[in-house]
Amino acid sequence: MSAEPSEQVEEEPSLTARASLFGEFRLADCNGTTIALSNRRARALLAMLCLEPDQPIAREQITRLLWSGRFEAQAKASLRQCLLELGKTLESLGQPMLIVTRERIALNGSTVQTDLAELEQALAHGQYEDAVQSLGLIGTSLLLDDLNLGDAFTNWLGERRQHVALRLRAAVHHALARLDDHCNQDMRQRLLSAWTARDPSASTIPQPNRSDGKTRIAVLPFQALGTSEGADYFADGMVDELITALGQVPQLLVAGRTSCFHFRGSDLAPAQIAAELGVSHLIEGSVQRQGERVRIHAHLIAGDTGFELWAKRFDGTLDDIFALQDTVARAVTSALAETLSLTLDEPLARGMTHSKEAYDLYLQGRSLCLRVFGDSVLDRAIALFEQALALDPDFAECWVALAEAHQLVAMYTQCLDREAESVRMAECARKAIALSPTLGYPHALLGLHQWTQKDVVGALDYAFKAYQLEPGNPDVALRLGSFLIYCGRTRDAASYVIAAVDQDPVDPRKYGPLWAMHRGQGDLDAARAAAQRMVDLGFPPIHLAISSAALGEHDLAVEQYQSAKALMNTIIKPPVGTGTMTPEAMDAYWLMAAKGVCSGRDEDRKAYWQMLDFMYATLPDKSDHAITGPAIFTGHAELAFKAIGDHGSLATMLPFLSVWVDIDPMRQIWQHPEFIPFAQKIGMAAAWDKYGWPDLLPVPSNRA
Repeated sequence: MSAEPSEQVEEEPSLTARASLFGEFRLADCNGTTIALSNRRARALLAMLCLEPDQPIAREQITRLLWSGRFEAQAKASLRQCLLELGKTLESLGQPMLIVTRERIALNGSTVQTDLAELEQALAHGQYEDAVQSLGLIGTSLLLDDLNLGDAFTNWLGERRQHVALRLRAAVHHALARLDDHCNQDMRQRLLSAWTARDPSASTIPQPNRSDGKTRIAVLPFQALGTSEGADYFADGMVDELITALGQVPQLLVAGRTSCFHFRGSDLAPAQIAAELGVSHLIEGSVQRQGERVRIHAHLIAGDTGFELWAKRFDGTLDDIFALQDTVARAVTSALAETLSLTLDEPLARGMTHSKEAYDLYLQGRSLCLRVFGDSVLDRAIALFEQALALDPDFAECWVALAEAHQLVAMYTQCLDREAESVRMAECARKAIALSPTLGYPHALLGLHQWTQKDVVGALDYAFKAYQLEPGNPDVALRLGSFLIYCGRTRDAASYVIAAVDQDPVDPRKYGPLWAMHRGQGDLDAARAAAQRMVDLGFPPIHLAISSAALGEHDLAVEQYQSAKALMNTIIKPPVGTGTMTPEAMDAYWLMAAKGVCSGRDEDRKAYWQMLDFMYATLPDKSDHAITGPAIFTGHAELAFKAIGDHGSLATMLPFLSVWVDIDPMRQIWQHPEFIPFAQKIGMAAAWDKYGWPDLLPVPSNRA
């Protein structure tokens, strides 16, 4: 007797094939039997789809890559025939793998697994034994090493290889950090050895010091509840003060402010955020402000599981806001100590001002400074700080914030009087130090001003003093590391730069000095990884393009540099006095700049030099980034010496990070016969006498 037919339930496609992407491309069924693909373009198409399962590729892109020498109609017909052959070949697997529409083609990711996906999944989910085995199997094999279908495909594949390499490097570094946090040194060493066998440069990348015995935590942006105006900036101020207060506990290392605020409104799970920040615990919460009343909820979250370990509510008023912040910080510290069975020092209270109105204005200004770029946001922030200081002239932290705002104006905006902004920055920093001598950051800002005054010794003295006072502040550590890089002391800078990035890993501005540090040490792959991280975090791809050019990938570098024009008028500001450019003029300018910096051709460089010389002669700001940066990037020593030596400002410091590298054309700056007189003129040679000779320069015979 036959059974009654049951109702058919549609099932999700099950895994039917496995693709090997490293080395020779190979597709096998679930039993391991190789599926023969005799048509080499069909193999290439399937390999392209396997690199990014579920991500559709436009038919136009496929035809351009696989049939670049054919007419459009012929290429389209060839693609249709290729898809027909693929469909017949894959029929034996029992269910459709390809998703084909009139415009795009994709691979059904639930039907196929790849060796690349297995490795990434193992790293992401803490399956370190599987990750070590996967790395051993792929060895040093290149991605899709057997596919060669002309220049267009080769260039595309080169970019994909670069992208995958950087992605894997980041995943491995996150895994190593997690193993450090869990003190699993045996597995860490095995994973590092397996990765180093594939990427030898990994052995030269300094690792963050995670054996310092400190518990790593992050305070994420608190949710602003209620309808009161300005709730967001008030909640942000609460988080800011928690970061500062907890950062004073010697046994804790608190993630930097910029990295914490990066995850505002993030859809990532707590465990993913903790992994990104390299912390073991997260502090989350909410702030509700209604009139004079304030209610705070705080939660302690385990970074590895996302489970809530502790939660508490706190109530207070604006009149006792600093006492309330102190209570929350002490309660969080106590909860951490109890959870981890540690003895933690209590955070120190800091009552910043007696005026709640001044404090409110200060919080509004701090919120604006986070944005940096925008319509006059820094001018508005400065006005708010000045209003706060009019109410309370003894508000030291507000003087620091005002000094920083002037620094941001001088360094990042269209500013015709950068010198005046620097002077004002220094005045505010000195006010803050007089009111609160234990603050470290204003000393670092004073160091910036001393640099503009050609007192590099004084700049470094202030930077070391700042670090002595606030060693746990990533901005202070980065400033000291940057100053040392400016002076060519790259090896000395490494520990400070790495510590800053380790503590604030989602701040793109931290990766510029890291990029310069790796370049100065000759690790170009690590430098490109740092530059890629900057791009991933929203910064222009200029550093990435320079890295690609240094690695000999000039066509890719030109394309990357030219794409920076998309950020004009947002992050990249046109020089003062240039006026509005037509789209055609902007395209022409960026193409000339990209070729001059990245093509590697002397004629392109010399043509760009003429443009830079013209800009220097005609623009009102002789130290603009658009002049000083390209002058250094292209080795135009004479222009760099004039622009920086005669018109030193905060704006010239950023491009100066690029000088100390033993690669043409940048090394033409420090190898130039006039470089030593230039260094003497700007006060750098005096800093060498006190803090040591540059790593790359041979020590003169008259020096010890």
